[in-house]
Order: sequence, then C-alpha cells, then structure tokens
Amino acid sequence: MSSPLPVNAKAFSDRHNQEQQQNDPDRYLSTSFDRASSTARLSSSPIPPNLFGSSPAASIRTYGSTNGNNNGNNFGGSGIGTPNGGGDLSRVGSSHSLFRPLSNTTTHTDLPEGHVAKMVKRHLVETSPVPSRHEEEYQSDDNSSGITSVHQLPGGSITHGIYKWTENVEQNRHQRKRTRSVVLQRNEPSDPALANLRDPGGFRRHFVRARHQDNQKPSPWMTKSFVEFLALYGHFGGEDLSDDEDEDEDDVDFFEGADEESPLIPADGAQPPQGTASPSKAVFLLLKSFVGTGVMFLPKAFYNGGMIFSTTLLAVIAIISLYSFLLLVETRSKVPMSFGDIGGVLFGKTMRMAVLVSITLSQIGFVCAYMVFVAQNLQALLESVFHCEVTVPLAYLILGQILVFVPLAMIRKIQKLSAFALIADLFILIGLVYLYYYDFLVLATHGVGDVIWTINSSSFATFIGTAVFTYEGVGLVIPITESMKNPEKFPKVLSWTLFGITLLFLSIGFLSYLAFGKDVQTVILLNLPATRTVDTIQGLYALAICLSIPLQLFPAIRIMETGLFTRSGKNNPVVKWEKNAFRFFTVLVCAGVAIAGSSDLDKFVSIVGSFCCVPLCFLFPPLFHLKGVAQTFRQKFIDIAIIIFGLVSMTYTTYITLSLWSTSAEAPPISRCTGN
Repeated sequence: MSSPLPVNAKAFSDRHNQEQQQNDPDRYLSTSFDRASSTARLSSSPIPPNLFGSSPAASIRTYGSTNGNNNGNNFGGSGIGTPNGGGDLSRVGSSHSLFRPLSNTTTHTDLPEGHVAKMVKRHLVETSPVPSRHEEEYQSDDNSSGITSVHQLPGGSITHGIYKWTENVEQNRHQRKRTRSVVLQRNEPSDPALANLRDPGGFRRHFVRARHQDNQKPSPWMTKSFVEFLALYGHFGGEDLSDDEDEDEDDVDFFEGADEESPLIPADGAQPPQGTASPSKAVFLLLKSFVGTGVMFLPKAFYNGGMIFSTTLLAVIAIISLYSFLLLVETRSKVPMSFGDIGGVLFGKTMRMAVLVSITLSQIGFVCAYMVFVAQNLQALLESVFHCEVTVPLAYLILGQILVFVPLAMIRKIQKLSAFALIADLFILIGLVYLYYYDFLVLATHGVGDVIWTINSSSFATFIGTAVFTYEGVGLVIPITESMKNPEKFPKVLSWTLFGITLLFLSIGFLSYLAFGKDVQTVILLNLPATRTVDTIQGLYALAICLSIPLQLFPAIRIMETGLFTRSGKNNPVVKWEKNAFRFFTVLVCAGVAIAGSSDLDKFVSIVGSFCCVPLCFLFPPLFHLKGVAQTFRQKFIDIAIIIFGLVSMTYTTYITLSLWSTSAEAPPISRCTGN
C-alpha cells in the first residue's frame, strides 16, 4: 500500500533522465537521480501544490514516453511545475497519478514507497538535532546546519508535507508488526463512559461516574429479570454453587487461556459487572425469600406460646434478626466474600466449615418440613375428594414425593426451575389471601375461639424455634445485596421490607389462632372446611411448596458435592453418575427424616429452627462483626449480647423441644372423615 506522496517530491525529472529511461529502464530505476538538477527543479517550481487536497498516489509510474517530443513536460500535459504550463491545481486532488502515461505505449512500473522516500530524503534538510539510528546512513554532509524546524526554511509551510510524509514512511518501514494473518479487534474501553467522552458533557459524566464508583465496591453479580431470582439460590450465602456439567459447549470459550490477541497487561480499572436490581426489585426478592411455608406454622406456634407472649417475642425476634442481617451486610462490606469465606478469613477453616454445615442442615430441615407439609395437605385433599372412601398414610405420601423430587434434584442449572418458582409464588399468594378471608369470616360468624392470652407455660419454648424458622431467608441476604445496583440502599430496603413481613406474620398468627383457638392445626390450611374452593386452595398451595422443595435442596446438595467431589463430571461420565447417585441418596435421607418427624410436625419445625437456623441468624453475624468490624464499646456490647441470646436460645429450646417430643405425642391431625 502506498502512502500519500506530495506533489513537490514528484517534479524532479528532466530530459536527461527521460533519455536514460528510454535506453535502459532497469538501470534508471536502480540508480539515483541527478541531485543538482533535481534540486534546481524543486527550487524553481513557482506554483505551490495543494498538499491538503491531494489523495494518496497509487504508485509511481514511468517518467517518460516512447515519444521523445514532449517538450520537457513530464506531467502528462498538466502543466504543473512548468513556468508557462498553465497548470490546473484541481487535478492534484484527483485519484489519478500525477505521472500519467503520455501514450498507450508507455511502460508502467511501480516503485516501492520506501525507495521513493529514500531518494526524496536525500534532498531534504535534517531538522533533528540528534539523528535517529535509522536515518544516519541517509544523512548527507550538507545537513549539518543548526535548523531545528522545517518552518525555519524558506517556504517551510509549503514543504512541510514532504518532511512529514518521509518521516511517516520511515517510521512505518522500521516498525515491528504482527503477522498479516492476525486480525485484531479493537477493544472498547472497560468503562462505558470513556466511549462517549467526545459527546457534549462526556467529561463531566465520566467524572461523576468515576467519583461515584470510588465510594463503593462494584457488585460481582447481577439480577436483571424476574426469573433470574432463581440464580440467587446458585449463590446461596454468597457461595458460588454453580455447576458446569449441564453447560453447552457453545457456552464455554474455546480458548480458556491467553492467546495471541490477549493483552499482555490487563486494562486498568477493569471491574466486574455491577448489579442491576432496583430497590423495588430487591423488595420482591426479599418477600420471595422470607414468605413461604413458615407462615403456615405460626398459628400453632401462637398456641404453643400464648397470645401475648408470642406476639411480643415474634416482634423481638424480628428486630434481632434484622439487626443481625445488617451486621452481616456491614461485615461483608469490609470482607467482600461469601458467608462461609468471611468466617474462614476471620476465624479459620473450622469456622468456614461450621457455616457451611449450618446452611446445609437448615436447608435439609426445610426440605423435610416441606415434605411433611405437602403430605398432610394431600392427605386432607384426598379424603375430601373421595368422601373418606380413600385414606392414604402420611408415610406413603412422603415416599411418593420421591418420584417428583429425584428428577428435579438432577437439574444442574437452577435457572431451569424458573417456571416452577413463578407458579409457586402465585399459588402461595392465593393461599394467603383466602386464609385472610376465612379468618375474618370465622371471627364474624363464630367469634373468638378458646385461646391462651398470656403464656402457655408447658410449651412456650417451642415458639422460639418456629419463629426463627419463619425468618428462613438469611442465606439470600448476601446474594440480594450483590444483585442491587446501589448496594448502599439495601439496609433501608431490608428494614422496611422486614417490617412489612413481620406485620404479615403477626397478623396471620394472631388472626388464625384467634379464630380457631385450641383446635388450630400445625398446618393452618387443615382447619379450613371441605369445600371445592378449599380443596383447590389446598392443592395449589401444596403444589407450590412441592415446587419450592428443589430450590431449598439445591444449595445443600451443591455444598456437599463441592466438599465430597473434587472433579467435575462434565467430561467424566463416572463422576457424573456418582453425583447423581449422591443426589438420589440425599432425597431418600430427606424422605426418611420427614417420615420420622411427621408425627409431631410443630416440634420438628422448632428443632430445625433452634438447632440449625439460630446459629445462622444469632451467632455467626454478630461473631463476625465483633471480630472484623466492631470498634466502639456499644458495638461490642450489642454483638456479645446477641451471641449470648443465640447460645441460650439454641441450647434451651432444643433441649425442651426434644424433651416434649419424647414424653408426649401430638394428636393426629383433624380428619375430615371423623366429623370434627
């Protein structure tokens, strides 16, 4: 490819050169031009060229013709460069070469631009005080003047283009280049604001954005849509629980390492993508995380604790839970890692293992409680549909759920369960709305039931575990924080959302216990009458919880798989089938535990909340905050107080619940076939 060659550099041919070309063209091309005559012609040109309008010349063609009667005009009749030629400057800007053939028999020969630049440079004045290494061999003796700029020469503005062109050719010729087979793509700036600096206000927007980012840490994970809530379970507790065994080959980069196009030095300021969730979307994510099956156990929990005691203690537990969640968020801002890794950094590997074990046990406990919940609702539904002609034991209904959960447990990508989650959310909402309606209907028609107003001294301890079980969304606090576009707004969003959730829990427990009194069932839906509407509500709610069970089981399975299997089963069928067998075995264990706890579901839920959920809510967050963040006496005092409350609650309620479970058994659920 040729570079633009100024017109001044081309007008140096004379009759002697034409005659040499006609006699021996090869010799002409391989030798230098006469310096004296060329310099004289350059200095005698009366018309300055249009340097700024000229286009690159495709090539340098022969400077003569087979016809010798050209009258010394070597410019194809243009007249440029001749005193009386009457040249037209507009021809300089054309795309044709200035050295056009004079006849059809003219010989065309291309000269390399480097060779032309070498010849032109011999007639230029060296302006650099220190000649470059590549230019020393071309420097002549008369270039020793003290000129430091081409503009100091006579007509410097006119000849500036010649000097600039030769300099560019020299630089390009000696520049080290990549192989021609490499096609490099131009990378866009890592900061999108840099791409718009030339727009009006671009610098100001970039400054504001940069200053904003300096005051906060970019979030490494994002939530963009309603369905992507499922991805939060793939980051449960901030842990990366994703599995690559079901990824398509097209989703994996062919070149995993650095290649020829990879930059040797990473771009400065490259940051992970920020979250995109707005505060309103974060509210929805929190509602989905905390509102599930636990709210259905609260009316019986109010019976176990007493009306005033349960109402007061539930509000206290809500405040302590909120404060613990905020402590976890604050600690995570100082130690930007997952729930387990925060414990590992502050206390070592043992603490990290303790956090992961607590998460695993709590999730398995949720799954077992959900399986009993579904079985009891299905049992009541079958009795109502078949008019007491068919009665299926709870154990069989729990084992029957294995046929549904085993295929769902084999799913590696949690996003594939998005349709089930959407259906479950809708069914849960329908169930809650109808429960409110029926509570008010019973209170309006039958009045207040037989309730214990102060405290139930025989079983009040079980209320604590059930209340903590209800606030089961602690594992999703960190992922939701990471998903927000402005994480600094999360504490305010969390506070107001938990305030609304607490009002929901208090109202469901208070109204349902007030309506049904001592006859309240562990699953409040079992107190509803046997009508088609109630059967539909029970079936939908049971289906919703059934579809939610794989979401609860996913974090526990992935945590255990990560610890037990060090290799991926993506390209190893043996490892993949070993993992499948492990998942099948996990579902069987959950079913066995659910059968064992189905005889007294409220106490089973209390044990799960006391032994598994209390550490996640009341022990680990204040303990991590005390070690990594707390500075003042007030902060340390509150952290220690919450830790003591958590330890006492976990040990005392677990002991009392186990004692009650071993000494007494709960009466079987109200059967619609007994006339109750």
